[in-house]
Amino acid sequence: MDAEFYQPEYFIDFSVGNWERIGDILEQCQYGISLAMNEEGIGYPIFKMNDINHGFLLDDEIKYVPLQEQIFQGFKLKRNDVLFNRVNSEEFVGRTGIYKLAMDSVFASYLIRIRPNKNIVTPDYLNIFLNSSFGIRQIRKFARRAVNQANVNAEELKEIRILIAPKSFQNEISILSDDAWASFEESKRLYAQAEDLLLEELGLKDVKFGEDLAYSVKFSDIKTAGRMDADYFQPKYEKLLEFLKKYGAKELSETVENVSAKFDSAKKPQDIFKYVELSNINASLGIIDGYSEVSGKEAPSRAKRVLKAGDVIVSSIEGSLEKSALVDREREGFLASTGFFQFRSKEILSEVLLVMAKSIVFQWQLRQKTAGTILTAVPKESINGVLIPTIPKLIQQKIADLVRQSHEARKKSKELLESAKRKVEELIERGGTA
Repeated sequence: MDAEFYQPEYFIDFSVGNWERIGDILEQCQYGISLAMNEEGIGYPIFKMNDINHGFLLDDEIKYVPLQEQIFQGFKLKRNDVLFNRVNSEEFVGRTGIYKLAMDSVFASYLIRIRPNKNIVTPDYLNIFLNSSFGIRQIRKFARRAVNQANVNAEELKEIRILIAPKSFQNEISILSDDAWASFEESKRLYAQAEDLLLEELGLKDVKFGEDLAYSVKFSDIKTAGRMDADYFQPKYEKLLEFLKKYGAKELSETVENVSAKFDSAKKPQDIFKYVELSNINASLGIIDGYSEVSGKEAPSRAKRVLKAGDVIVSSIEGSLEKSALVDREREGFLASTGFFQFRSKEILSEVLLVMAKSIVFQWQLRQKTAGTILTAVPKESINGVLIPTIPKLIQQKIADLVRQSHEARKKSKELLESAKRKVEELIERGGTA
C-alpha cells in the first residue's frame, strides 16, 4: 500500500506485445551463499553485489570463501548466469549483470541467480532487458524502501514482466552482448601489456619478493620511522625501494605535483556538480566509471577536489588503494573526494603515472605508509616521499599508447551495451514488432 508503488511513471502497457512474468520463464531462481569472506585466496572466488558493473560480473575486487565441494557445486557459477542484486541503496537495487568469466566461483547472498528457459528467452536478452528503462522502471516499482536501502526479493523479481521478443532479435542482442564483453576483455589485455612493459623496464617483471615470516629491526630504525608495527618493516618493501633507487627514482615531490584540495562547494549552493568517489572507480582499467550529481549546498564536506583532464587520482584509503583513475576530458571539472590523492606531472605522461599508481611500484609504498586505527589511510605528509622512477620518453609513449587503446576498447564495450539497450527499448516502443 505504499504510494511509490503506484507512481504513474512506472506504468507500462502490457497489453501491447507478448509479455510474460519472469517467474514463468525461469528454470532456476536461487539466492547466493552467506559466509565470512577473506582476501587471502582461501577457498573459491565469490562475487558480490558491487562486482556488477555495466551489465557484467567483473573480477576487479575478488574475495574468497572456503567451501566443501558439495556446497561449491550447488552455488557454482556457469557462463551466462544472470545475477540480480536484491538489496542495495535505492539507486543500485536491482542492478543486474551476466557472468562471462571462465573461473570456478560462487555468488554471495545479496545476489539472486536467474537462469531462463533458453527456448523462450536467452540469458543475454534477459540481462539487457533488466538493464533497460523498461526493466528498471519495474524494479523501482517493486523495490521496498527502508532508511538506507531498498529490497527486491525473489518473489517480487518473478512478478516483473518481460517482452518475449522474436528469437532472431534476441540472438542479435546476444551477439551485441558478447561483442561488448570481448571489447572489455581486450581492454584488460591491453592494460596488462602496459603494466608488463613498465615492470620490464624497471627490472621488476619476474622478481618474486615474498613475505618474510620473521625479521629483526634496530631500535634506531623504529625511532627514525616513528612507528613499530611489524608490517611497516617487512623486508619486501625495502627490497622494492632498492630496485627503484638503482633505477634512479626520485621522490614524488620532485617530479609530480600533489594537488591540494581547496574547493568549497558551499559557496555555490545552487550549482549542480558531478561528484566522484571511490565506488565510481573501475579498478582494473583505471577509469572513472560513474558519478553522482549533487548541489553545492548538499555536496559532502569531502568534495573538495576539482578534476582536470590528465590528472591521476589515487585512493588514500587502505582496502581501496588500487582505486586509481586517469581523468579524461569528459570528466574535466568534476568534483572528487578528499579520499583521493590528485597528481599532475610535466615529466611523466598521465597514462604512465596511472600504470605506476596501480602497480607494485606505487601500491607497496602506499601500503607501507598507511596508518590509523578506525580509518586506516596514507597520511598526506608522507605521500611526497614515495619514490617515482622517470621512464625514458620512448618507453613512456609505448605505455601510454597501450593505455589509450585499453580505454578506447572499454568505451566501445559500453557503447555496444548501450546500443543493445536502445534496440530493446525501441522494439518495445514499436509494440514488440522486430
